[in-house]
Amino acid sequence: MMLTLVLVLVGFFVVTKKGGGKAVPNALQSLVEQIYDFVLNLVNEQIGGLSENVKQKFFPRISVTFTFSLFRNPQGMIPFSFTVTSYFLITLALSFSIFIGITIVGFQRHGLHFFSFLLPAGVPLALAPFLVLLELISYCFRALSLGIRLFANMMAGHCLVKILSGFAWTMLFLNNIFYFIGDLVPLFIILALTGLELGVAISQAHVSTISICIYLNDAINLH
Repeated sequence: MMLTLVLVLVGFFVVTKKGGGKAVPNALQSLVEQIYDFVLNLVNEQIGGLSENVKQKFFPRISVTFTFSLFRNPQGMIPFSFTVTSYFLITLALSFSIFIGITIVGFQRHGLHFFSFLLPAGVPLALAPFLVLLELISYCFRALSLGIRLFANMMAGHCLVKILSGFAWTMLFLNNIFYFIGDLVPLFIILALTGLELGVAISQAHVSTISICIYLNDAINLH
Protein backbone atom coordinates (compact mmCIF):
# COMPACT_ATOMS: atom_id res chain seq x y z
CA MET A 1 0.00 0.00 0.00
CA MET A 2 2.83 2.37 0.83
CA LEU A 3 4.52 1.60 -2.51
CA THR A 4 1.31 2.41 -4.37
CA LEU A 5 0.85 5.61 -2.38
CA VAL A 6 4.42 6.71 -3.08
CA LEU A 7 4.09 6.01 -6.82
CA VAL A 8 0.83 7.95 -7.06
CA LEU A 9 2.17 10.93 -5.10
CA VAL A 10 5.41 11.03 -7.10
CA GLY A 11 3.49 10.85 -10.36
CA PHE A 12 1.18 13.72 -9.46
CA PHE A 13 4.11 15.75 -8.10
CA VAL A 14 6.05 15.38 -11.34
CA VAL A 15 3.02 16.47 -13.34
CA THR A 16 2.08 19.49 -11.19
CA LYS A 17 5.46 20.71 -9.96
CA LYS A 18 5.66 23.45 -12.62
CA GLY A 19 2.55 25.45 -11.92
CA GLY A 20 -0.04 22.86 -12.93
CA GLY A 21 1.67 21.21 -15.88
CA LYS A 22 2.53 22.23 -19.43
CA ALA A 23 0.36 23.79 -22.11
CA VAL A 24 1.33 20.91 -24.41
CA PRO A 25 1.04 17.87 -22.12
CA ASN A 26 3.51 15.03 -22.14
CA ALA A 27 2.49 11.38 -21.76
CA LEU A 28 2.34 11.42 -17.94
CA GLN A 29 0.39 14.66 -17.80
CA SER A 30 -2.04 13.35 -20.42
CA LEU A 31 -2.61 10.24 -18.29
CA VAL A 32 -3.36 12.31 -15.19
CA GLU A 33 -5.72 14.59 -17.14
CA GLN A 34 -7.56 11.61 -18.62
CA ILE A 35 -8.02 10.09 -15.17
CA TYR A 36 -9.32 13.44 -13.89
CA ASP A 37 -11.81 13.83 -16.77
CA PHE A 38 -12.92 10.21 -16.51
CA VAL A 39 -13.74 10.40 -12.80
CA LEU A 40 -15.35 13.84 -13.17
CA ASN A 41 -17.68 12.59 -15.93
CA LEU A 42 -18.47 9.53 -13.82
CA VAL A 43 -19.47 11.69 -10.84
CA ASN A 44 -21.61 13.98 -13.02
CA GLU A 45 -23.40 11.06 -14.69
CA GLN A 46 -24.03 8.85 -11.65
CA ILE A 47 -24.86 11.44 -8.97
CA GLY A 48 -27.98 13.50 -9.64
CA GLY A 49 -29.96 16.13 -7.79
CA LEU A 50 -26.93 18.23 -6.87
CA SER A 51 -25.38 21.40 -8.21
CA GLU A 52 -21.92 21.30 -9.77
CA ASN A 53 -20.43 23.03 -6.72
CA VAL A 54 -21.78 20.37 -4.35
CA LYS A 55 -20.58 17.56 -6.62
CA GLN A 56 -17.10 19.06 -6.52
CA LYS A 57 -17.04 18.38 -2.76
CA PHE A 58 -17.37 14.63 -3.39
CA PHE A 59 -15.11 14.53 -6.42
CA PRO A 60 -11.71 14.56 -4.60
CA ARG A 61 -12.65 11.61 -2.38
CA ILE A 62 -13.99 9.55 -5.29
CA SER A 63 -10.99 10.49 -7.43
CA VAL A 64 -8.54 9.36 -4.74
CA THR A 65 -10.39 6.06 -4.34
CA PHE A 66 -10.35 5.41 -8.09
CA THR A 67 -6.70 6.40 -8.54
CA PHE A 68 -5.58 4.33 -5.58
CA SER A 69 -7.49 1.28 -6.85
CA LEU A 70 -6.24 1.81 -10.39
CA PHE A 71 -2.62 1.63 -9.25
CA ARG A 72 -2.85 -0.94 -6.48
CA ASN A 73 -4.92 -3.60 -8.30
CA PRO A 74 -2.31 -4.37 -11.02
CA GLN A 75 0.52 -4.10 -8.49
CA GLY A 76 0.61 -7.87 -8.06
CA MET A 77 1.65 -8.25 -11.71
CA ILE A 78 5.04 -6.76 -10.79
CA PRO A 79 7.61 -9.48 -9.91
CA PHE A 80 8.33 -9.88 -6.18
CA SER A 81 5.31 -7.71 -5.34
CA PHE A 82 1.76 -8.49 -4.26
CA THR A 83 -1.72 -7.05 -4.57
CA VAL A 84 -2.98 -5.57 -1.31
CA THR A 85 -6.57 -5.84 -2.55
CA SER A 86 -6.25 -9.63 -2.61
CA TYR A 87 -6.37 -9.52 1.23
CA PHE A 88 -9.95 -9.64 2.47
CA LEU A 89 -9.32 -7.63 5.65
CA ILE A 90 -7.94 -4.72 3.63
CA THR A 91 -10.82 -4.64 1.13
CA LEU A 92 -13.31 -5.09 3.99
CA ALA A 93 -11.82 -2.16 5.91
CA LEU A 94 -11.96 0.05 2.82
CA SER A 95 -15.50 -1.07 2.08
CA PHE A 96 -16.75 -0.38 5.62
CA SER A 97 -15.08 3.05 5.75
CA ILE A 98 -16.76 4.05 2.47
CA PHE A 99 -20.11 2.65 3.67
CA ILE A 100 -19.92 4.61 6.94
CA GLY A 101 -18.95 7.80 5.09
CA ILE A 102 -21.89 7.50 2.67
CA THR A 103 -24.29 6.84 5.57
CA ILE A 104 -23.02 9.95 7.36
CA VAL A 105 -23.61 11.99 4.19
CA GLY A 106 -27.17 10.67 4.03
CA PHE A 107 -27.92 11.67 7.65
CA GLN A 108 -26.28 15.07 7.21
CA ARG A 109 -28.44 15.80 4.18
CA HIS A 110 -31.78 14.33 5.33
CA GLY A 111 -31.57 13.84 9.09
CA LEU A 112 -33.91 11.16 10.44
CA HIS A 113 -35.84 11.31 7.16
CA PHE A 114 -32.98 9.21 5.77
CA PHE A 115 -34.73 6.17 7.27
CA SER A 116 -37.47 6.60 4.65
CA PHE A 117 -34.92 5.07 2.28
CA LEU A 118 -35.84 1.72 3.87
CA LEU A 119 -39.54 1.99 2.99
CA PRO A 120 -40.44 2.59 -0.68
CA ALA A 121 -43.42 4.80 -1.39
CA GLY A 122 -46.81 3.16 -1.90
CA VAL A 123 -46.02 0.00 0.06
CA PRO A 124 -49.03 -1.58 1.84
CA LEU A 125 -48.86 -1.17 5.61
CA ALA A 126 -49.03 -4.95 6.18
CA LEU A 127 -45.86 -5.48 4.16
CA ALA A 128 -43.96 -2.56 5.66
CA PRO A 129 -42.18 -4.49 8.49
CA PHE A 130 -40.92 -7.16 6.09
CA LEU A 131 -39.78 -4.66 3.47
CA VAL A 132 -38.03 -2.50 6.05
CA LEU A 133 -36.12 -5.55 7.29
CA LEU A 134 -35.21 -6.64 3.76
CA GLU A 135 -34.12 -3.13 2.75
CA LEU A 136 -32.05 -2.79 5.94
CA ILE A 137 -30.27 -6.11 5.28
CA SER A 138 -29.73 -5.13 1.65
CA TYR A 139 -28.35 -1.74 2.65
CA CYS A 140 -25.96 -3.21 5.23
CA PHE A 141 -24.72 -5.79 2.75
CA ARG A 142 -23.41 -2.96 0.61
CA ALA A 143 -20.56 -2.67 3.09
CA LEU A 144 -19.64 -6.29 2.33
CA SER A 145 -20.34 -6.34 -1.41
CA LEU A 146 -17.70 -3.75 -2.28
CA GLY A 147 -14.97 -5.58 -0.39
CA ILE A 148 -15.98 -9.13 -1.40
CA ARG A 149 -16.24 -8.26 -5.11
CA LEU A 150 -12.81 -6.68 -5.23
CA PHE A 151 -11.18 -9.37 -3.08
CA ALA A 152 -12.70 -12.28 -5.03
CA ASN A 153 -11.73 -10.94 -8.45
CA MET A 154 -8.16 -10.15 -7.45
CA MET A 155 -7.60 -13.39 -5.54
CA ALA A 156 -9.11 -15.69 -8.20
CA GLY A 157 -7.12 -14.24 -11.08
CA HIS A 158 -3.81 -14.23 -9.20
CA CYS A 159 -4.28 -17.82 -7.97
CA LEU A 160 -5.03 -19.05 -11.49
CA VAL A 161 -1.94 -17.36 -12.94
CA LYS A 162 0.23 -18.73 -10.12
CA ILE A 163 -1.01 -22.33 -10.55
CA LEU A 164 -0.51 -22.35 -14.31
CA SER A 165 2.89 -20.66 -13.96
CA GLY A 166 4.07 -23.39 -11.59
CA PHE A 167 2.74 -26.06 -13.94
CA ALA A 168 4.53 -24.56 -16.95
CA TRP A 169 7.76 -24.10 -14.99
CA THR A 170 7.72 -27.76 -13.88
CA MET A 171 7.14 -29.05 -17.43
CA LEU A 172 9.98 -26.89 -18.72
CA PHE A 173 12.58 -28.70 -16.59
CA LEU A 174 11.46 -32.32 -17.04
CA ASN A 175 14.22 -32.92 -19.66
CA ASN A 176 11.77 -34.41 -22.11
CA ILE A 177 11.23 -33.03 -25.60
CA PHE A 178 7.53 -33.85 -25.53
CA TYR A 179 7.04 -32.08 -22.22
CA PHE A 180 9.05 -29.11 -23.53
CA ILE A 181 6.84 -28.83 -26.62
CA GLY A 182 3.76 -29.33 -24.47
CA ASP A 183 4.97 -26.55 -22.22
CA LEU A 184 4.22 -24.02 -24.96
CA VAL A 185 0.48 -24.50 -24.47
CA PRO A 186 0.32 -23.48 -20.78
CA LEU A 187 2.90 -20.77 -21.54
CA PHE A 188 0.61 -19.13 -24.10
CA ILE A 189 -2.32 -19.57 -21.72
CA ILE A 190 -0.33 -17.78 -19.01
CA LEU A 191 0.40 -14.88 -21.35
CA ALA A 192 -3.30 -14.61 -22.23
CA LEU A 193 -4.35 -14.82 -18.58
CA THR A 194 -1.81 -12.17 -17.63
CA GLY A 195 -3.38 -9.76 -20.11
CA LEU A 196 -6.85 -10.72 -18.90
CA GLU A 197 -5.84 -10.25 -15.27
CA LEU A 198 -4.43 -6.82 -16.06
CA GLY A 199 -7.71 -5.86 -17.71
CA VAL A 200 -9.71 -7.19 -14.73
CA ALA A 201 -7.51 -5.24 -12.31
CA ILE A 202 -8.16 -2.00 -14.19
CA SER A 203 -11.88 -2.67 -14.70
CA GLN A 204 -12.37 -3.43 -11.00
CA ALA A 205 -11.24 0.11 -10.17
CA HIS A 206 -13.94 1.35 -12.56
CA VAL A 207 -16.64 -0.97 -11.16
CA SER A 208 -15.82 -0.05 -7.55
CA THR A 209 -15.98 3.67 -8.35
CA ILE A 210 -19.33 3.29 -10.13
CA SER A 211 -20.71 1.38 -7.14
CA ILE A 212 -19.57 4.13 -4.77
CA CYS A 213 -21.24 6.79 -6.95
CA ILE A 214 -24.48 4.78 -7.11
CA TYR A 215 -24.55 4.29 -3.33
CA LEU A 216 -23.82 7.98 -2.82
CA ASN A 217 -26.61 8.91 -5.24
CA ASP A 218 -29.03 6.68 -3.31
CA ALA A 219 -28.04 8.33 -0.01
CA ILE A 220 -28.50 11.81 -1.47
CA ASN A 221 -31.70 11.27 -3.46
CA LEU A 222 -33.20 8.46 -1.31
CA HIS A 223 -33.73 6.00 -4.15
